[in-house]
Amino acid sequence: MRQVLLAIILCILGHSGYAQRVELTSPNDKIKVSLFNTQEDAKGEWFLKVFYNTEIEQVEIIPQIELGLVLEDQDFASGLCFIKAEKPKLIQENYTMVLGKSHKRENEANEVHVHFKNLQGIKFDLILRAYNDGLAFSYAFPEKSDRQVVTEEKTAYTIPDSTVRWLQKFNPANEGYYRKSNYAEAQNDWAYPALFHTPDTTAWFLIHEANLMRNYAGTKLNNTADARKYALSFPDDWNGRGQGERLPKITGPWQSPWRVIIIGALEDIVASTLVEDVSKPNVLKNTEWIKPGLVSWNYWSSNHGTKDYQVVTRFGDLAATMGWRYTLLDWEWDAMGNGGNLEDALKYIHSKGVTPLMWYNSGGDHTWVGATPKDRMLTHKNRVAEFSKLKKLGVAGVKVDFFESEKQDMINYYLDILEDAAAFEMLVYFHGSLVPRGWARTYPNLMTYEAVRGAEWYNNVPDFTFEAPVHNTILPFTRNVVGSMDYTPVTFTNSQHPHLTSYGHELALGIVFESALQHMADRPDGYLELPDAAKVLLRNLPASWDAVQLLSGYPGKDVVLARRAQNNWYIGGINAEDREKKYKLSFSFIPQNASYQLTLISDGEHDKKLKTEHRVVDASTEIDIRMLRRGGFSAYLEKVD
Repeated sequence: MRQVLLAIILCILGHSGYAQRVELTSPNDKIKVSLFNTQEDAKGEWFLKVFYNTEIEQVEIIPQIELGLVLEDQDFASGLCFIKAEKPKLIQENYTMVLGKSHKRENEANEVHVHFKNLQGIKFDLILRAYNDGLAFSYAFPEKSDRQVVTEEKTAYTIPDSTVRWLQKFNPANEGYYRKSNYAEAQNDWAYPALFHTPDTTAWFLIHEANLMRNYAGTKLNNTADARKYALSFPDDWNGRGQGERLPKITGPWQSPWRVIIIGALEDIVASTLVEDVSKPNVLKNTEWIKPGLVSWNYWSSNHGTKDYQVVTRFGDLAATMGWRYTLLDWEWDAMGNGGNLEDALKYIHSKGVTPLMWYNSGGDHTWVGATPKDRMLTHKNRVAEFSKLKKLGVAGVKVDFFESEKQDMINYYLDILEDAAAFEMLVYFHGSLVPRGWARTYPNLMTYEAVRGAEWYNNVPDFTFEAPVHNTILPFTRNVVGSMDYTPVTFTNSQHPHLTSYGHELALGIVFESALQHMADRPDGYLELPDAAKVLLRNLPASWDAVQLLSGYPGKDVVLARRAQNNWYIGGINAEDREKKYKLSFSFIPQNASYQLTLISDGEHDKKLKTEHRVVDASTEIDIRMLRRGGFSAYLEKVD
């Protein structure tokens, strides 16, 4: 008690005249964050306000972000005493990515460290960064300490009712729908990322977290206590069938994951790489073996297709015919029959110049799913044995499925897989998983994640038929902003439940959606019977990019995206609405004084027809394009020497 009293007296004596506010502005002066105290004093509870500068005025976009942590025997939320704020410093960074929405990354931010002590005199820091495209903040304990349980993180975003929002109800596989609302609907849990549009339409912002590593658990948003206040919460006990502890344990020195808010116009949201910018740099010395690419995939058209050697070889042939790098052997490959076994299939696939990938159940008691092969990824010993075998068989990577938890032990399991795989130069992608948290920068062998309600849901429920058109136009502004997304797109034929989207819409998804392993989910005839121009587009479609630019769009209505790979541009546009639209495509985004050969593939007379046009364009060219209801178009621009 004496120590607590002394700490309070020192806080009052040292800062009794406290009146300043810690303020930080982004290098481009667009974004400002200010630190406040609820008691307008040097001690108590602290919160942030976030502002956005237009050309006319400064607008408050988030009125309050509550701060702090509570440990099992220490409180770092109430009664925090402000010690000092260090002088802001400029962070400038350039790095390269093997995959993703852009290869060359540049970012700059102003950073300030704010030092506090709690009532027991324990040091606690807040690290603030204001980037040109958003805000990031993190907590830190700078001194050594024993291991403790974090019982609560107090971070909470207050969002006014008039703010428009697109939120997805949380489930451990992150495979729900985003719903639009302009008021706060009370609900236990909401998934990352969460998209908001300010009432005066000045700015958009996307809330997420990044650099989630071994020293914490994944969080989600919860507004049960106060509908307007989205507080961070830890996983539920029932996640992962009750396996693992829901509360994370930390040991000082320690720094939390970054709390990330991407801010700006919609084009800034789409192009942002902030989630990876704040994440730990690449830990792999050699990345030459990491090759993004397109993949043929038999599950969508034949749920148990990998049990059948004939099906597996047909999809190997499809990849060879289309010039795609990979084919995936999905679940049940260990039960393959009807003309050959696994080794026979792999030998055949290699003979066609195609590289195989293989599926695994994550295994263990954390998942209800018994699909095989199971448990081969579960321990270090098992993984080493399996990766050794796969390396000899010429398999390039693994798809690991059904994690069902974001508890700290599961975060460690994800990272164990990535590190063991990297030692064998093995690619990895996760299904039934968490949403990306920036790991693709740290471990470039992490190619993609599912964490989306993708095309496989045409197999599962009839409602996806009716939801998909709108759903597809929300994902580029939400889930796909924060990392590669294995939606398994571009399906023309029907699975168990039919499409309402046109062929033009489906073709465009290969451009609109980014994934370093882009799984082309349709059966072979779905691709081989396409018009020549569409087949040429799919043969040459990149799976990693140098730039992305939003040309037009609004979540749930339509989206037109341009992506660049070296000197060539690809454009995908999709319409969600039940009415035809005319879109004026301007090529003002391409370099001046340069000409490009355009191949435009758009909706034809009806939803199963495509129309192809060829012409030379430059930056001054504009073209009118007709999109059917739930339609779309694709364009390929090749630079003319």
